[in-house]
Amino acid sequence: MTTHVTIIGAGLGGLTLARVLHVHGIPATVYEAEPSPTARSQGGMLDIHDYNGQLALKAADLMEEFRGLILEGRQAMRVLDSDGTVLFDKADDGTGGRPEVQRGELRQILLDSLPAGTVRWGHKVSDTRALGDGRHEVTFADGSTVVTSLLVGADGAWSRVRPLLSSATPEYTGHSVVETYLFEADTRHPAAAKTVGGGALMVPAQGKEIFAHRETGDTLHTYVGLARPLDWFAAIDFTDAAAARALIAQEFGDWAPELTSLITDGDTAPVLRHHYALPNGHRWDRVPGVTLVGDAAHLTAPNGEGANLAMLDGAELGDCLAAHPDDIEAALTEYEQVMFPRTAETAAEGAELLEALLSENAPQRLVDMFTGHDQTR
Repeated sequence: MTTHVTIIGAGLGGLTLARVLHVHGIPATVYEAEPSPTARSQGGMLDIHDYNGQLALKAADLMEEFRGLILEGRQAMRVLDSDGTVLFDKADDGTGGRPEVQRGELRQILLDSLPAGTVRWGHKVSDTRALGDGRHEVTFADGSTVVTSLLVGADGAWSRVRPLLSSATPEYTGHSVVETYLFEADTRHPAAAKTVGGGALMVPAQGKEIFAHRETGDTLHTYVGLARPLDWFAAIDFTDAAAARALIAQEFGDWAPELTSLITDGDTAPVLRHHYALPNGHRWDRVPGVTLVGDAAHLTAPNGEGANLAMLDGAELGDCLAAHPDDIEAALTEYEQVMFPRTAETAAEGAELLEALLSENAPQRLVDMFTGHDQTR
C-alpha cells in the first residue's frame, strides 16, 4: 500500500499535524502502537501557551473546543521553601496566557476532529527504510508494511523514524520524577490540599523538588523530582508501593509534613519516570521524504514547553505542506529552518531552568524567575 502522508505516533504533535492537513484538505494516515485511545492514562495537566500551543490549535480550527476544556483557576502558582514558608503566591486572575487543561481531554478533541479511520491503532513500528526518490517503507510488528512518499516521525523519545535522519540517541539527564495521586484531597488530605492551593505548587531544593497540581475531581497530582543516578532508582522495588513511597520520602525527611504527605499519603502506586534528552541543538541534514516533530525531533528535560512545541511543530509542518502541495522538499525545508532554531533556544532555556531548580539557592532563583528579578543571568 502506498500513501501520501504517513504519520507515526498519535500523540499531540502527530494528531495536530493530521488535523491541520485535514483542514487543508490533505489526507493523512496516523499509525499508533497503542491498541486504542484508552490503552493508558494520558498523564496530567498541560498549560497551553498563547505563543505556541494555542497558535497550533488556531491553525487546527479547534480553539472553541479547547476553551471548553480549560480548568478555571488552575493558573494559580505557589512557591514554598522546604519548611513550608510561602515565598511566592500568585492567584489566577484570568489574565494569564497559559490556561490549564487535562492532556487526555486535549488529545480527545484532536482525535474527534479527524475523519474516521485516520488513526490506525495497534500498529507498532519495527523498522523503517529508505527506498529512494524520497519514498520510505515502514514495517510493523505484525509484518505488514506501508510505503509512503512522506514519512513523519511523531513517535516520541525512542522514535523508530529518527535513525533515518540522525544517529543521535537520548541520554539520561541525571534527573527522574516519581508520580503519585491523592484523591478527594480536600476531605481526605486537607493539609496537603490547603498547601497546594487552587493551582500548582513548586518546592525546589538542591538536587530535589516536590511539585503538585490540582487537577479535576478534587485530585492532587504529585511529581517528586530527584537528581540521582539510574542505579539509585534501580535499587528501589517499585512493585512494593508502600516501601517505595517510604524510601522516596526519606530523601525529604527534614521537610514540612504537609509537603512530605504529598508523597506518603499517595493513593496510587508511585510511578517512576526517568528524564532523557537529545543533544541541545539537535538537527539533521535534509533527507528527502522524511522529517520529525515533537520529542522525536527535540526531546529535552521537561520544561513546560514539550507538548506545546510538538503541537506547534505539527501545525507549522501542516501549513508548510499546504503552502507547497507539489513540492514536499520545499515544505520540509521551510518547516525545519524555523523549527531547528526555535527548539534549540527552548532547550537551552529548559536546561537553565532545570539547573536553577536543582541549585543550592533554588527557591529564591525560582521566585526571581517568576518576578523578573533573576540576577544570575
